[in-house]
Amino acid sequence: MQNASMELLWQSSHISGGNADYVEALYEAYLDDPQAVPDEWRSYFDTLPRVSDAVPSDTPHSPIREHFAQLAKQPVKGNGVVNNQVSDHERKQVRVIQLVSAYRQRGHQEALLDPLGLWQRSRVPDLELQYHQLSESDFDTVFQTGSMYIGRDQATLREIYDSLRQTYCRSIGAEFMHIVDTRERAWIQQRMESVRSKPVYELDVRKHLLERLTAAEGLEKSLGSKYPGTKRFGLEGGESLIPMLDAMIQRVGGFGAKEVVIGMAHRGRLNVLINILGKNPTELFDEFEGKAKYEGSADVKYHQGFSSNVMTSGGEVHLAMAFNPSHLEIVSPVVEGSVRARQDRREDTTGNTVVPIVMHGDAAFAGQGVVMETFQMSQTRAYKTGGTIHIVINNQVGFTTSLQEDARSTEYCTDVAKMVQAPIFHVNGDDPEAVLFVSQLAADYRNEFKKDVVIDLMCYRRRGHNEADEPSGTQPLMYKQIGKQKTTRTLYVDRLLEEGAIDKTLADQMADEYRQMLDDGKHVAKSLVTEPNKAMFVDWTPYLGHAWDVASDTRIEAKELTAIADGINSVPADFALQRQVQKLYQDRKEMALGEQPVNWGFAETLAYGSLLKSGYQVRITGQDVGRGTFSHRHAVLHSQTDASRYVPLQNLAGAQADFDIYDSLLSEEAVLAFEYGYSTTQPKALVIWEAQFGDFANGAQVVIDQFISSGELKWGRLCGLTMLLPHGYEGQGPEHSSARLERFMQLCAEHNIQVCVPSTPAQVFHMLRRQALRPLRRPLVVMSPKSLLRHKEAVSSMEELSNGQFQNVIDETDALDKSEVTRLIICSGKVYYDLRDARREHGKNSIAIVRLEQVYPFPYEDLRNVIAQYPNLKKVVWCQEEPRNQGAWYNTRHRLSRVIRSFKPEKNLLLGFVGRDPSASPAAGYMALHNEQLQTFIKQALKL
Repeated sequence: MQNASMELLWQSSHISGGNADYVEALYEAYLDDPQAVPDEWRSYFDTLPRVSDAVPSDTPHSPIREHFAQLAKQPVKGNGVVNNQVSDHERKQVRVIQLVSAYRQRGHQEALLDPLGLWQRSRVPDLELQYHQLSESDFDTVFQTGSMYIGRDQATLREIYDSLRQTYCRSIGAEFMHIVDTRERAWIQQRMESVRSKPVYELDVRKHLLERLTAAEGLEKSLGSKYPGTKRFGLEGGESLIPMLDAMIQRVGGFGAKEVVIGMAHRGRLNVLINILGKNPTELFDEFEGKAKYEGSADVKYHQGFSSNVMTSGGEVHLAMAFNPSHLEIVSPVVEGSVRARQDRREDTTGNTVVPIVMHGDAAFAGQGVVMETFQMSQTRAYKTGGTIHIVINNQVGFTTSLQEDARSTEYCTDVAKMVQAPIFHVNGDDPEAVLFVSQLAADYRNEFKKDVVIDLMCYRRRGHNEADEPSGTQPLMYKQIGKQKTTRTLYVDRLLEEGAIDKTLADQMADEYRQMLDDGKHVAKSLVTEPNKAMFVDWTPYLGHAWDVASDTRIEAKELTAIADGINSVPADFALQRQVQKLYQDRKEMALGEQPVNWGFAETLAYGSLLKSGYQVRITGQDVGRGTFSHRHAVLHSQTDASRYVPLQNLAGAQADFDIYDSLLSEEAVLAFEYGYSTTQPKALVIWEAQFGDFANGAQVVIDQFISSGELKWGRLCGLTMLLPHGYEGQGPEHSSARLERFMQLCAEHNIQVCVPSTPAQVFHMLRRQALRPLRRPLVVMSPKSLLRHKEAVSSMEELSNGQFQNVIDETDALDKSEVTRLIICSGKVYYDLRDARREHGKNSIAIVRLEQVYPFPYEDLRNVIAQYPNLKKVVWCQEEPRNQGAWYNTRHRLSRVIRSFKPEKNLLLGFVGRDPSASPAAGYMALHNEQLQTFIKQALKL
């Protein structure tokens, strides 16, 4: 504003009148952050009196109220005119400012977003002139435009009002005023208001837009005619998704991105595969006709992934669509993990080179908690990826019958995104140019601010939930309108014809050419690179085709191990350690010298150090992994003087791979899914997720069932993820005893996962090294200990670490005469030490105890070789801590029986079970009951 006008405005009675609340709100914002208000208001507030010694946030409002009151009573200096005589225009000036603010805040609530025109939206008084004490009689009055990006400092109210309506109430509804960062809000305002949310596109751009719509519609028509009634989850009604993705990929490629990872649900997946990623239509037709060849059990068409390269103005870009199951939103954190792995491989800490684009369904986006978890991860150190572009394919109806009042409690399905202050752009899918604009806007925002952004693509589902569904039974009015609705392409063709931009011959020619390319089996994706740069791919060939028991030498030279130990135990002299941690590191120094036996925490960190020195990245996440839930790891040290951190494993002498360790947010599902995605993209890394307690894995069961245990068989997707699940009955009650070993055992088949229960530090050392060093890439599930972390007998020597190997089965270690052994107990985990203590106490030397350290894949030959050393066995007993209906028993007894039956019939060995009685609860809730149960089955096992 001009200085004279400003002076009049500041000294007007409206400041202490009807606008007092408005100005006071501005003042409140100014006190919190002076940069959050316009320059003119900030300059004025800077001159106001303050209460001395008060911090800005505590400054009372009484000075400003008093100042306004005094100003209202005074005449304007220099002209002798009383304030009240000049206040009408100035009062309206502030009302105009309020009007602008209202449209930025709530204009989206009157936007024309529903392509079907069925929405019944409530009246928004804030957007009416009368609410702001303005009227059409003021339309020709000139006002200051303030922060509006209208192209000039002054405009009539008519121009201001029309500009606001065009910008915020047409085909795009923007929600961004919840963002606290002033620069971000101003950036969005400038981008939208400067073109009224409707830029003028060149004819070539519009033709390309039409061509992409023609491709989207053409594929669905072709599939519908060739395979009527076959489920394909088509894109009819949402065809604008194809030009949207096309525009985004070209945009981020122009910014320098080298990879785009795409996650999406069923709907439109086949269309994206063909028209964006360039899958050959012939391959898709073969899948429909049952001609495709699969390895493993495979999966349905609309779960499949794909990868290809396309050319953009910024060079070649690799596209990867993630595989995903029917649990729709779970793919989101998997994509984020894959993106982070790619960024780490490129040493990209800002997210410039790899961009995630994730598509969602409206009901799933609003309804599934993993969406919130993934948003919450977006700016954390362990999981940030430089911002994700989210696209909600909004069908305006849930699975089949859901109404809005049943599907969510919020106005929009996208409201959850506000928790991370992500801007949300709602757009009418039947306005392709508006779709193109928000696509470019979202890509630009992500590039500028490296934060998540959401596009709510308002469309509809022409065929119902799938092509076999009859939706009118539950949505009669919606599908009555859909039956009359012209397709998006038809509407756009009509628009272009009306404007004289094209003739009908060109539109028909596009459709004919696309149909012919499909029939000829040609690639139909624009910009597809037919001979891609293979350097952009990860080479998985070294990890293919290996048996589960492929050999690996996990030994390490003693001198090298000692050097690694020195590095792990070295802490800067001026780094103030907490007393207990200092003692732990002193003990580790003595362990390295052989003066103390090696405990669990030291063996584990030595395993990581040895892999880092061999060039293998190590990544560990989970709740409290830095120190370890049971304070055994302390891989991240915290200075007691300034709270700075030091990570010895990141500071080993000489060259080493990256060691990343992060305490995660309090999430299991999204975090485990993220680590799964990471490990499927980075083969030369030991990727570990540790549950705070083993039962916490319950919260991530979807990831375990649908990805970890079955991903390789369904999709051919290799994964070397390691899960550390603290497991063991310590009397801590039912919620913290069991990692639910039985659930993992039930999932075991076709050598899909490894399940281990190590009982010594040497075992965990060699198990972790084996997981990384051998070329097999299969998930490893570890029933990790709790009390064994400090058990005086659960120790190893440096020699066992340097010169040993992982043993699937550990034979009896006490000096027993094997010819006198008549009873053999086979067990896993902590219960071994309880059994051995009791046997020693009672001198039961006719009983041997054997540890099964890998329960799956089952080590038949190893166990048989151990049992064969006991010639006079009469009975073999499986003993476990868990109740009979839990643990490994039900899914292991047939394997144990197979080994026992392999001996000559004259042995006549019997197999028995010892453990807790069947129970619906994992464990006892009282220590006394826990101990009673323990003593009972120990006595049974040892025949006491």
